[in-house]
Amino acid sequence: MSSISFIGLGGMASAIAARAVAGGNTVELIGRDAAKAKGLAAALGGGATAGTFGTVPAGDIVVLAVPYTSAVQVVAQYGDALAGKVIIDISNTFNADATGLVTPVGTSGAQEIAKAVPASAHVVKAFNTVFGHVLAQGHSLDVFFAGDDARAKASVSAFIESLGLRPLDVGGLEMALWLEGMGPLMMGLARHGVGSFNLSLGVSVLS
Repeated sequence: MSSISFIGLGGMASAIAARAVAGGNTVELIGRDAAKAKGLAAALGGGATAGTFGTVPAGDIVVLAVPYTSAVQVVAQYGDALAGKVIIDISNTFNADATGLVTPVGTSGAQEIAKAVPASAHVVKAFNTVFGHVLAQGHSLDVFFAGDDARAKASVSAFIESLGLRPLDVGGLEMALWLEGMGPLMMGLARHGVGSFNLSLGVSVLS
């Protein structure tokens, strides 16, 4: 099992952390609101702990569970405290009405975050194609991920499997742009084609 630190205390962090605890992982919750972090850790049980914002996270894998608008600022603030860590960026980068992306043309939020972390840290994009409330329902879902470092991706893949989910590697970190583009697609499906946000995207392998 893995040692996981979550920076951020929102719905996605709670949903992933709950499955992480159930999967036997060591979980640390970190947020600017220390009382909220302690409360969430207590609610999760399973030995989950609360860390201190801005200090070295205890986990080998750090789930960056903050909005993209603040993600680069947060990792820059952490600086060398993230050295050697595998950082999972779960953010979506779509605009206010979910019709486009706010990132510069030709790049992704994950790539921008990767520019701001120490050279020894490795960013992997994952979980942004899964709605938090669906994740919390306990279904077996597909989780797409992308990254440039093979060992980091292997760690993230094993972590995803520990959550009872199927990891699907889509390639290098440049593919994060297309994973982030799936955000508006999912919003469009929920609003129009499906008519409900109780959906997930997956892959069927045909014989």
